[in-house]
Amino acid sequence: MAAESSEGEEETKLSGGNQLLTVDDDLTEMGKKAAWSVSSCKPGNGVSSLRDDNLDTYWQSDGAQPHLVNIQFQKKVRLQLIVMYVNFKLDESYTPSKVSIRAGDGFHNLKEIRTVELVKPTGWVYLSLSGVDPRETFVNTFMLQIAVLSNHLNGRDTHVRQIKVYGPRPNPIPHQPFQFTSREFITYSSIR
Repeated sequence: MAAESSEGEEETKLSGGNQLLTVDDDLTEMGKKAAWSVSSCKPGNGVSSLRDDNLDTYWQSDGAQPHLVNIQFQKKVRLQLIVMYVNFKLDESYTPSKVSIRAGDGFHNLKEIRTVELVKPTGWVYLSLSGVDPRETFVNTFMLQIAVLSNHLNGRDTHVRQIKVYGPRPNPIPHQPFQFTSREFITYSSIR
């Protein structure tokens, strides 16, 4: 169920979640190229818990809402998908219920591109960054910010167990106008 808001961002309601992380082969995880920071955290539950590929650890905020995860890149990147692992069954009132995704060149010009309402999610939740226009399948940005605006059961702090950020896989041959998909085509795509 999606509803268009007056400011241009899209609001979506998602429920459930997937237990297995499955992403298209044409996407690559871009988070390892970024500098990650959070607005607040309890000792031992910081950024490293978001990126350790362990579903038993989590980032726990410690302060007033909104709770922020900032993902900054050194150069402009194309991003297409955010995948978060949250677990309502274990975390209850710590589970995010409303999340805002913002993009921009830095903290000074972030623009909200999507708002998502999560309904008791348990598992991997997929948040597409494609725009309202179907031709916009990605976002070009230096910085991405994930803001947890509210939690289930009016919880104050939040738990997010994992976040992964995906973008289109780069063309293996620079300055090549075509995107070849098979190794055979790539092998014969240039002249020596």
